Amino acid sequence: MTDLVAVWEVALSDEVHKIEFEHGTTSGKRVVYVDGKEVIRKEWMFKLVGKETFYVGAAKTKATINIDAVGGFAYEYTLEINGKSLKKYMENRSKTTNTWVLHLDSEDFRVVLEKDTLDVWCNGKKMETAGEFVDDGTETHFNIGNHDCYIKAVSSGKRKEGIIHSLIVDNREIPETAY
Repeated sequence: MTDLVAVWEVALSDEVHKIEFEHGTTSGKRVVYVDGKEVIRKEWMFKLVGKETFYVGAAKTKATINIDAVGGFAYEYTLEINGKSLKKYMENRSKTTNTWVLHLDSEDFRVVLEKDTLDVWCNGKKMETAGEFVDDGTETHFNIGNHDCYIKAVSSGKRKEGIIHSLIVDNREIPETAY
């Protein structure tokens, strides 16, 4: 990877993906790697600017690398996810998902709730869940190994805050993380 010009980390529901981009500014070579696997390779391109589109993760999320000239032989590389800049996408994602990271049975787990679909993901797999109404909201039950887990949804009582989601594992609340 001698022509590596950009590396991004993208947190999707299934996992945090690493995207690497090689751009040979003399040969025009373009190579895209997702999680260490080559997904695009183009040799000898005469047009040094443009874009490369590919898909990331279990949900096949659309990603585009934009290659723009910024004067002389300097280039700028930007990543778009689902048509939005990476920054905008991640800001929007923090509004539409909740993420928890926990350590159980000497293993790390990343649990993601997609608020729009109520899908629950754990380490890249969509979980089988069972929802139930309780006095103060709802509970979405699932298991990680032999651990009982549920995501509790309760109203904050404030319109701007909306619904508060908490992950409970073996009757212990897990703090939410940013990624």
